[in-house]
Amino acid sequence: MEENNLVIIFTVTLFIIVLTMIFIYAVFIKKKTTLLIEQKEKDLRFEKELATSQVEMKEQTLNYIGQELHDDLGQKLSVVRLRQNQLITKLRNSEKEDLIELNELLGECIQDIRNLSKTLITEQIIHFGLAESIEREVQRIKKLNLLQIEFITQKQDIDISPKHGLILFRIIQESINNVLKHSRAKNVSIQMEDDCEKLHISISDNGRGFDTNSIQDGSGLKNMELRAKLIHAELSIQSELNKGTQTLITYHKNLL
Repeated sequence: MEENNLVIIFTVTLFIIVLTMIFIYAVFIKKKTTLLIEQKEKDLRFEKELATSQVEMKEQTLNYIGQELHDDLGQKLSVVRLRQNQLITKLRNSEKEDLIELNELLGECIQDIRNLSKTLITEQIIHFGLAESIEREVQRIKKLNLLQIEFITQKQDIDISPKHGLILFRIIQESINNVLKHSRAKNVSIQMEDDCEKLHISISDNGRGFDTNSIQDGSGLKNMELRAKLIHAELSIQSELNKGTQTLITYHKNLL
């Protein structure tokens, strides 16, 4: 009788152990599957945002090139044409000097075309790097003569993934665009500090500021936050009415 009881107890215990192991295994598989799905969705969101950023950069680049071709190169080529017309009526003593002048002017046009053609490359960050891309953006803003803007960095060669650099650059562009559109600022400062583990970027302005609690879901600030999350960067925006705004970005190099 005791042997039968032992057999029953052993069988029940074994059955419970087997069920427990099956349950644990099922939970493990479910959790693993959930993590894989979340990682896949995250990868898809990142690739989508990367593609969107590339398209946005292409559109901005084309607009910039169109403006430069019209305002700068167009005017220079008009001068060349005017000088050529003048040469038709006087090809004598000043002929040599005029031709040298035209060659210099054409050289400037050729150099400008080369510089602009670089911006047609699909991924600007790969070819220029993050620091130089920011500097080029700052130079573009300066030409608008709307405000004073400066970029301060101790390093030009930033060790960062080109794809993540592109996302960071788009966040910075979005921040600058917000300043131009809404802040009425007269001065903007962009500072970048790089170390082995982190990249710190700050964009500060002396504009009218705003209430950070009233950010709309469809605003550019929300887009900046979403982009920062994609690359596990920390984004904080500090602003007070009539005291300006400061956007802080911290990118962790070793996190991904």
